Amino acid sequence: MDARGQTREPSVRNLVKLGGALAAGGLLFNALVTMAWHPSGEEDDHPAIFAEYAASDGWIATHFAQFLGVAVALGGLFVLCRALVAVGETNLLPRLGMGALIASVTAFAILQGLDGIGLKQAVDAWAGASGPEQELRFADAETVRWLEWGFQSFFRILLGLSLVLLGLAVVARPLVARWLGWLAVVAGVASIAIAIDVGYSGLEGSFQDTVSPLFQIGLLVFGIGLVVGTHRDSAAQAVPRDPAL
Repeated sequence: MDARGQTREPSVRNLVKLGGALAAGGLLFNALVTMAWHPSGEEDDHPAIFAEYAASDGWIATHFAQFLGVAVALGGLFVLCRALVAVGETNLLPRLGMGALIASVTAFAILQGLDGIGLKQAVDAWAGASGPEQELRFADAETVRWLEWGFQSFFRILLGLSLVLLGLAVVARPLVARWLGWLAVVAGVASIAIAIDVGYSGLEGSFQDTVSPLFQIGLLVFGIGLVVGTHRDSAAQAVPRDPAL
């Protein structure tokens, strides 16, 4: 192997580990923020859940933090796509994945703007109104909520497409174990399935209750697997081989 190849391979491995660390770290940060500060309840019981949102003083800050976590995680997947481009002769899949990831983070920014700021202002206005005005304010808040459904549905479709493209690229050009690529594909299909359910059923339901945790765990395992798998590959290559073997 020439000097260029020797320096390029460790650099690519480092990109894979960095991508995995960012993906796993961003997902964990988002999960912790959500569990600690995001109000929970029956999401489609609008009077009850809107009252919880109106009472939440940290609603906007929580959504800024959620956006940061997801943006970091998607940035990690983008870094992985960049590593796949660096080692591949046919780069269509990872390049398409990069484009889908850019679209995903854009859609998520709009989603968080609607949910974290637009909906908060709408429910606060509803909670502070009285008489006939309260009914109008409630209708306004529901309109923002339904817009949130739409953007969440399409964000999840774009995220699912990103994962399918990335997973297939990993399978085709395995920098790590191929099963991690197939795991990303399965997670992507699950994301698209959740997106369709959101479009028809809203933000809660038995299907989402079952599939969403599995999707999140699968994506977290994928990120951790990138770091651990690449570390093992590096360690294995560092062990000198006996020329007689």
